[in-house]
Amino acid sequence: MTHETRDSLTVSMLPQPGSGPVEWHVEDELVEYPKALAAMEARAAAIAEGSAPERVWLLEHPPLYTAGTSAHEEDLVSPDRFPVFNTGRGGQYTYHGPGQRVAYVMLDLKRRKQDVRAFVAGLEEWLIQTLWQFHVRGERRNDRVGVWVRRPEKALDAEDKIAAIGIRVRKWVTLHGISLNVEPELEHFSGIVPCGISDHGATSLVNLGLPVTMAEVDSIMRGEFEEIFGETISA
Repeated sequence: MTHETRDSLTVSMLPQPGSGPVEWHVEDELVEYPKALAAMEARAAAIAEGSAPERVWLLEHPPLYTAGTSAHEEDLVSPDRFPVFNTGRGGQYTYHGPGQRVAYVMLDLKRRKQDVRAFVAGLEEWLIQTLWQFHVRGERRNDRVGVWVRRPEKALDAEDKIAAIGIRVRKWVTLHGISLNVEPELEHFSGIVPCGISDHGATSLVNLGLPVTMAEVDSIMRGEFEEIFGETISA
């Protein structure tokens, strides 16, 4: 692969001067979804009040499905397989589980750009730049949310989803965020129609033949985050 094939946009969501660094916290243990949701919402409220710094929270969940605000009941193929949680983020059904890096991104857009589309583009670019560091070309699709990888070895037009994006914005503070498939059990995606899209599959870095660790991915993600969103500090 040559560098010229890269699919990229110039995206910057850097904060205003004097905003302070973003807390960067990596969780070592699996986090139950209700606990994560409560902690995220509490931090987002504190950020909106000006009593807490912005935060990126990296974690893994036990196997579960979440339903976004546009989810269709018929897309939950196996309703009894894993716990299912309704969530306030945009989008449809998605899977979370061990081996998938979830990053909850709590940023104050009033300190950056009060532009939700620009924020989503920044998240996409963060993922694309991260994947590129592993020589994987992630791509946007105008008709589909997330980041996609072409799979010509499967079929001429085949492509798989490697990362998902689902957000909510409250008082100009962002909630939820992204998930990147590092080494999840891909068969677990079969219990739903991910994001309502049945024509394409799911892949991961390890599935693409890259034996990377979560720690390696986290390190790359942090560097690429700082390029787009600004300085971080370990929490």
